[in-house]
Amino acid sequence: MDQILHFEQDEHGIVTLTMDYPPTRNALTGNTMVDAFLAAFQRIETEHTARAVIITAAGKVFSSGGSIDEMERQLKPEYESMALRHEYREGIQRLPLALHKLEVPTIAAVNGPAIGAGFDLTCMCDIRIASEHARFAESFVKLGIVPGDGGAWFLPRLIGMSRAAEMTLTGDAIDAQQAYAWGLVSKVVPADELMSESRKVAMRIAANPPEAVRMSKRLLREGQHSRLDSLLELSAAFQAMAHKSDDHARAVQAFMAQRSKPRT
Repeated sequence: MDQILHFEQDEHGIVTLTMDYPPTRNALTGNTMVDAFLAAFQRIETEHTARAVIITAAGKVFSSGGSIDEMERQLKPEYESMALRHEYREGIQRLPLALHKLEVPTIAAVNGPAIGAGFDLTCMCDIRIASEHARFAESFVKLGIVPGDGGAWFLPRLIGMSRAAEMTLTGDAIDAQQAYAWGLVSKVVPADELMSESRKVAMRIAANPPEAVRMSKRLLREGQHSRLDSLLELSAAFQAMAHKSDDHARAVQAFMAQRSKPRT
């Protein structure tokens, strides 16, 4: 695994992916960060032993987003607009597609500022837990560009169109408490408790039958854009499979055994 992104998996099936590229404060472009994430996701899907994924960062910054050096390169006249369009499609846009379809639940443990594409990375995750030092900014307009990585799709679904428009069109940052008030993050914790709190949530997820968790996540994703009748059909198919699983049988048997115990 490229050491720009550290991969760790514990005995509970909890994977921690830690961005670690100090020269650009964990920027997602102008380096191999996207490739490293995709390799990690491929490993998770292939090995099929992960039950939850925590995405975090080393240092004081979660991610600065796009590399300014990369933006300077893109300004050069030899790079035409059509070529840059393909760069986006074959570059950073692979990240939201891969992360969105990952079956294992994901938690963003946001240790510090998450700016631009770094902020959008947190929005791609299922759950966000923020350190008190976290800040969030959909700051593309301040640089005269737009969210090129899917932020305009993810953000309104998390905080509503009005607040998403405010963040996107002003580019202003919000602090962790504002993010909590808007429902962007599940909780705000002291910096030294961020990873332990994130692991607690991951452990609660990992304690449940993994296939039921994966199918439940898929239904939540599909529910964002499916019609009700379509979602119900998928739910029926998943439920039919779940009813015949060993995990479900054990859970029912355990419940029945508990119910049959004499009451005191």
